[in-house]
This record gives sequence, C-alpha cells and structure tokens, in this order.
Amino acid sequence: MTLESPSDTELWSRARDGDERAFGELFDRHSRTVYNYCFRRTADWSVAEDLTSVVFMETWRRRGQVRLSMDSLLPWLYGVATNVLHNHRRSLRRHRAALERVRALPAAPNDAAAAAARLEAEREMWAVLDSLKKLSRRDQEILALCVWEGLGYAEAAAALGIPVGTVRSRLARARQRLRQDTEPDQADGHRRGELPTTLFTEEPS
Repeated sequence: MTLESPSDTELWSRARDGDERAFGELFDRHSRTVYNYCFRRTADWSVAEDLTSVVFMETWRRRGQVRLSMDSLLPWLYGVATNVLHNHRRSLRRHRAALERVRALPAAPNDAAAAAARLEAEREMWAVLDSLKKLSRRDQEILALCVWEGLGYAEAAAALGIPVGTVRSRLARARQRLRQDTEPDQADGHRRGELPTTLFTEEPS
C-alpha cells in the first residue's frame, strides 16, 4: 500500500518547530516552481537560482511568521519571491554566505545543445519582459502570478497581501493595456495583446 505524501500543512507544522528534514521536503516540492517564476521575472537562469535560494532562506528565517493559504506554502513563497525580486542585488549580497548552505538546485547543463536552449530561453524571455515595460510593477506581478503561474485570484491576493478585488481589477487593467499597447508579432503568429501563458514552464534540459 502506497502511503500518501504529507500535506504542506503537516510538513510546515514540523518545519516551524525546527525540523530541517520537513523543510527540505518542502524545498524539493516547490523549489522548481519558484525557480521558474524567478526566471520569468529576470530572464536569467543563474540569477533565478540565487533568488530561489534566498526565497527559501528567508522563509526558514521567518518561519514563525509564515501563514499557509489553502494548505499550500506556494502563495507565501510567491510573496517572498516577489519582495526579493524588488531588491535582489541587495538581498543576494546579504545572503551570500547562507546561499552556500542551501540545498543546490539541479546543475546547469554542460552540453552545447542544452546551453544553447538556455540562452535562447533567456533571449525570448527578455523580449516578453520588454513588452511588459509599460505596465506598472504591481500589474506585472499580478499578470505573472495569474497568467504565467496559474494562481487563482485568492492565491495571488494571499501572495501579494492585497484584496481579491484588487487582483481582479489590476489583472483586467493589465490585459486591457496589453491589448492597446502590444504590437502584432507576425513572425511568431501572436495576435495583438497576446502573451504566452505557459512560457518556459520547465527549464530547458
């Protein structure tokens, strides 16, 4: 008989009391999702790896303050990641020593094809981010969480610490602005105002 994996709530209850193994399980469960989110916001795999480590270091350091939403640690992790992204250079300097002690993400590929795929992913992601520059920072965050990460309104609200109604209105405003400002891209076949909704769900391998 296969035993069910413990829920985030169960693991976090143990981690909050100092159980590093339980925290490691949460890291294994959610680090890839946080990693891809950080990449979508920075278009740099190396920076995304460092930022992911900072997110989990901050979560461990502030574990007494963490509140789970809907039996998931992810909304909290997205919120920490969003704050870390605001000032990641300062955060990385402050956490440099601690980063060495965090469990490493999978190593970057060494073969030429995989390396080329990573570079192409960064180039394409920079193009997408460039198309979002006219949006406010907050609207970009909500677009990233709701469209790229697939969070519901309530989860995004929990991640950003804002009302659900604010998420709804800002997401509608962001989409409207994109419809007005994004030029058609005939080469890629995108219609006016469209952006990829599942862009780089997984790191190229």
